[in-house]
Amino acid sequence: MQNDPSNSRISIPEPLDRKIRAIPPRTGVYLMKDAGGSIIYVGKAKNLRSRIRNYFQGADTRAMVPFLVSRVRDLDFVVTNTEKEAFLLENTLIKEHRPRYNVIFRDDKTYFSLRLDTRQDFPAFRLVRKIRKDGARYFGPYPSGLAARETLKYLHRLFPLRTCKDREFATRRRPCIEYGIHNCVGPCVGLVGREEYRKYIDAAVLFLEGRGAKLLDLLKKRMAEAAENLEFEEAARLRDRIAAVETTVEKQRMVSADFKDQDVFGLHREDGQVQVCILCIREGKTLGTKKFPPVRTAAADAEVLSSLLRQYYDGEPFIPAEVVIPEAVEDGDVLAEWLSEKRGKRVDLVVPHRGPRRDLVGIARQNAEGLFRAERAARMDEEAAMALLRDKLHLHRLPRRVECVDISNIGGEMPVGSLVTFSDGKPDKSGYRLFHVRGVEGPDDYAGMHEVLRRRFDGRENLPDLLMVDGGRGQVSMAVRTLRELGIGDLDVIGLAKGSAPAGSSDGARRRPSMKEQDHVYLAGRKDPVYIAKYPAALLFLQRIRDEAHRFAVTHHRRRMEKRDVHSVLDDVPGVGTAKKKALLRRFGDIDTLRRAGREDLEAVPGITPRLAEEILRFLNPAEPS
Repeated sequence: MQNDPSNSRISIPEPLDRKIRAIPPRTGVYLMKDAGGSIIYVGKAKNLRSRIRNYFQGADTRAMVPFLVSRVRDLDFVVTNTEKEAFLLENTLIKEHRPRYNVIFRDDKTYFSLRLDTRQDFPAFRLVRKIRKDGARYFGPYPSGLAARETLKYLHRLFPLRTCKDREFATRRRPCIEYGIHNCVGPCVGLVGREEYRKYIDAAVLFLEGRGAKLLDLLKKRMAEAAENLEFEEAARLRDRIAAVETTVEKQRMVSADFKDQDVFGLHREDGQVQVCILCIREGKTLGTKKFPPVRTAAADAEVLSSLLRQYYDGEPFIPAEVVIPEAVEDGDVLAEWLSEKRGKRVDLVVPHRGPRRDLVGIARQNAEGLFRAERAARMDEEAAMALLRDKLHLHRLPRRVECVDISNIGGEMPVGSLVTFSDGKPDKSGYRLFHVRGVEGPDDYAGMHEVLRRRFDGRENLPDLLMVDGGRGQVSMAVRTLRELGIGDLDVIGLAKGSAPAGSSDGARRRPSMKEQDHVYLAGRKDPVYIAKYPAALLFLQRIRDEAHRFAVTHHRRRMEKRDVHSVLDDVPGVGTAKKKALLRRFGDIDTLRRAGREDLEAVPGITPRLAEEILRFLNPAEPS
């Protein structure tokens, strides 16, 4: 059967028509399938029979419907008792099957929050990615890592709170440099009491809650008390802190006078794509914006919003008291009820027609439009850079998918190989790989490159358009030889390294002293490098990928080295696990003090039995009787 999507009524195969006539007029979920049996659309309806008939009788005027039904060859349905059951089931099925004609938003970010464990005597603020129900207080989530780090930086600038890790705090014997420069009050060595430290914590919490006026009143009162008690240095520090808080509060833009937590959604539609931006307002102040990659869809704005709200808040740990959207959605009442249950408190789903909330929707839409234009300009730049690389380096394909390999080691110790993947000029974290190089002794980058490439391409799976290595002619030759050993001979390979092109080279570059600091591209089978710096867009494209591979490798290598360096002799004692090791170090501070301790001292540590205490002393003092 050939169907024309432009027709208002589409002919239905007899088996499918019989199934549609048998559908009951009940609430439920329907699943549309193509000729191969794949689910291409999932929807819900109060009346399944009426809704599905509307698709095939031309009553549903949405732009995507003709294209959808022209591909439908079969359908299933599930009857539910309530609209809410249908709503939840539809959401589950969309997440499971990710149908082609449903609006699917990609947002793989995990947003940062600030965690404060108030159960500790001297708590510290920590950046975390996950909010857990562990009794601690969480602030955020922040729309970007930069926003979260900036907030933490302001906190430490305004309030002298500790920044050290709990392990460092427990074992420190003298104050660190942070105390010396008045950024910390030294709780680790008892220079401040618990109650005094709590005052700084309470002030920081007021700051994070946006209660700047109350915080300033508190600080001014404390400054007056310090001056009255002739504590002039403390009064001066409080004066400086008040000035810093006033400056910071002025920078925070107040957009809502009712101090509600709100998420305001803005949509911009252009070139068949929809760009969404969420304006995050906490305590009446703009915290920032969250964005999603543009989605190509013909679905109406109401359907886009309904899909977005479900997908976004299904995985979002924080749900505000008010969600503001530009237009009503069909299942608004059910959505509001679902959000309220997830939050544990009432959530209002608001469609403003006038007033400040309507203005906020306009701001969110303007942000969405700006993001779309910026993203489109960046895509055009990336396309131009990829085309330039293909032409100038005579590549077989447009380098849409690029993989870059880098080897990191210090003196040949613990070599690590990193592989990063970029798709259309953007990092593709699903293609990142780390390799612990095992079969190489000493600082041999060529052998490390050989091992990493063999392990990556041994299965010939998901080959990139371009393979780049961090290095020059030698690394490129090694990469080409390794690929040929694996039977891969049609993959473009290049290297990026600093150097100077000799006079008379085929790329027309003239030898200049300054070129020694320029990056050049090395190609397989070619002696002279290509002076790519005269094409800045192409060079920047490659440098971003190379630098990311280097960062990824060096970061992991440093972690391995740090893990090795902090390895404790207690790790080798049978029967001493992580918890007991922490308890011992917290009690004695270091291994030397522990070595001099008596058995009774060890037994006083929770979890240390008499037998284990004897074993620890025997292990730490092998030449002495226990």
